[in-house]
Amino acid sequence: MGWDFETDPDFQAELDWMAAFVREKVEPLDHVLDNPYDVTNPRNIRLVRPLQQQVRDRGLWACHLGPELGGKGFGQVKLALMNEILGRSKFGSVVFGCQAPDTGNAEILAHYGTPEQKDRFLKPLLENEIVSCFSITEPQGGADPTLFTTKAVETDGEWVIDGEKWFASNASCAAFFIVMAVTDPDAPRHERMSMFIIPAGTPGLEIVRDVGHVGEKVPMHAYLRFNGVRVPAGNMLGKRGQAFAVAQTRLGGGRIHHAMRTLGEARKAFEMMCERVVSRQTRDGLLAEKQTVQEKIADSWTELEQFRLLVLRTAWLIDKYQDYRMVRKDIAAVKAAMPRVLHDVASRALHLHGSLGVSHEMPFMDQIAMSYVLGLADGPTEVHKVTVARQILRDVVPSTDLFPAYHIPRLEAEARALVGEA
Repeated sequence: MGWDFETDPDFQAELDWMAAFVREKVEPLDHVLDNPYDVTNPRNIRLVRPLQQQVRDRGLWACHLGPELGGKGFGQVKLALMNEILGRSKFGSVVFGCQAPDTGNAEILAHYGTPEQKDRFLKPLLENEIVSCFSITEPQGGADPTLFTTKAVETDGEWVIDGEKWFASNASCAAFFIVMAVTDPDAPRHERMSMFIIPAGTPGLEIVRDVGHVGEKVPMHAYLRFNGVRVPAGNMLGKRGQAFAVAQTRLGGGRIHHAMRTLGEARKAFEMMCERVVSRQTRDGLLAEKQTVQEKIADSWTELEQFRLLVLRTAWLIDKYQDYRMVRKDIAAVKAAMPRVLHDVASRALHLHGSLGVSHEMPFMDQIAMSYVLGLADGPTEVHKVTVARQILRDVVPSTDLFPAYHIPRLEAEARALVGEA
């Protein structure tokens, strides 16, 4: 029987090094740099590259990748523990070579890319010489791909793409875009679309405007328009009509990493809350001595630990089965719980800091706003709750009797019969 809550001592030593490194070297970057993905910015080059080299020297660069791609091939449990630390800083994942959406795009290229695509796009992406954009969401369709209208038409050995995309991450910095477009409108719903690589600067690819949200120093998402964008037939990723399968390659593990990074962010708020209440003096004593304050501390700690165990158990299941479909319910539950944990902990921290908490001099308003972003990104929370419920209920056998199988008179009769037989 294998059931353990301990971390291997050797790996724990790496986590301890990471925790100190992120706190002392990486978190300060959040206060002096703007966009973690702007790899051409001279200030980013001067401050980020040396830290990335230290990570490489430590053997912790891009650990989500297999050895064939220069990584360690760590399983999801190890990656989850690492991302809990990296979530404390906006620059954490970039310094360690595991930033979204580049990690997911690298997985797609590794699984579906041709040798030419890997050489041109994957290699520099893995080295963080370039960054990429994953462009799926559309203005009229939100997060539901079955409503997408961006289309790609095959003409003379090329694909001509027309349509609009919304909230495309890092578009202004990206060297290439991975785009989902309808190629077969009359096919079954999940076989209508295909994936394409579109290099930045391709004629007809227009960034209508950059769109930001609270917490971003500079807008990092974009409204895109494709006006007769032409790409060679060889720029398709995977087979025609295979876009859904291609997209799923990047989503399962990515949601676990995102959840643990969110946990790291929430834990920062919790640490601030704890320091505040043992430091703030009121007329009748410390905040920490008030029962309502103690309740907030207790609730926050409990929620953080519950969520952490849910995520790590899900990561363990992924490692065990090596099949995201078998862990679909658990991943959806993680995604649904994630925004609530950050929202509730950050809200309590804000409240206990009083007017300072609502000011721009503390991060709590940004964290609360980010909790709403998390409830929408990669599909709204309601969609993931539906997935959880359906997965749970599909194996439940319905009762055909007038009264349910757990009806107490029925259970009493069965119990008397059982005792009588004995």
